[in-house]
Amino acid sequence: MKQQLLQQLEEISQEEKVYLKDHASVQKEIYTKTDFFEIDSKKFIKENRLITVRTHTRFVDFPVHKHNYIEIMYVCQGSITHCIEGKEIVMNQGDILLLNQQVAHGVKKAGHKDIGINFIALPEFFDIPRIMLKEHNIIADFLLNIFQVKHQEPHYLLFRLNDKIWIENLMENMIYSIKNEKTQEDNPNEDVINQYYMGIIFLYLVNHMDTLQQNSSKSYKDIAVEATLKYIDSWYRTANLRKVAGDFNLSESSLSKVIKQYTGRTFQEHLLEKRFQQAQSLLRKTDISIDEISVSVGYENFSFFYRKFKQLYGVTPREYRIQQNGK
Repeated sequence: MKQQLLQQLEEISQEEKVYLKDHASVQKEIYTKTDFFEIDSKKFIKENRLITVRTHTRFVDFPVHKHNYIEIMYVCQGSITHCIEGKEIVMNQGDILLLNQQVAHGVKKAGHKDIGINFIALPEFFDIPRIMLKEHNIIADFLLNIFQVKHQEPHYLLFRLNDKIWIENLMENMIYSIKNEKTQEDNPNEDVINQYYMGIIFLYLVNHMDTLQQNSSKSYKDIAVEATLKYIDSWYRTANLRKVAGDFNLSESSLSKVIKQYTGRTFQEHLLEKRFQQAQSLLRKTDISIDEISVSVGYENFSFFYRKFKQLYGVTPREYRIQQNGK
């Protein structure tokens, strides 16, 4: 990172001067209006904007808190230690930590040379990154979904990027542009530009899931299994193991082994169950012909569909339809 920007980020703020002089605890009124320590985006993000950046406040321990926004921390220099769910998570230079709105965490006192940047972003900031990644692969869809406001489970993902220079350049551009902006009128497209920057960063993370650390709320294997099951649920008609394995940069046998280990069933068993559950639903709720139902759930081999249906349920598709609704 350019020395000029680092010097700007190292400058001691008025708030930090108080902590250095008086050894005071965090001035919560700077961050929230609530009794519970939930940091409020309105305290920092300008009206009609979607994102801002704030240098992490040093020289004081931050007690456990939540945010009503998505937080992304990037460590420019030194290290920052988070405390989440009883675990200490040490971030080093170049690391990225993503936290959704449900994560309660504390942060240990940082020193003068420990520079962490908090990206404070409203959920809608990720609309453009979501569009950029939508057709990329199933991992992208999964990652972006857990950072939507409707997601009720706490999730945090730590990526150790080992000072990748082009990630550093993207972060530097975003930090500099937001920190040195003047007004919305002066920078009407600034949010959009930074949304594309963030989309590129997410593309990198998606393609380098091996940098995801085990002390995240989900492991690489957790994400592989959950994303695969979600993929089957949405794309059961055309779903195939090769596609998923390719997205995760795994061999088909490796991914199949992970799915079996975590769920007790193979990819094909999950896929077959979903397809025939859908076939049952169509037989009960529609008048679509049985051959059309077979094709709609992914089987153009009608004899296989009929034979497998009877094997699973003890009756033919036609007999099942008559049993369910008399037709």
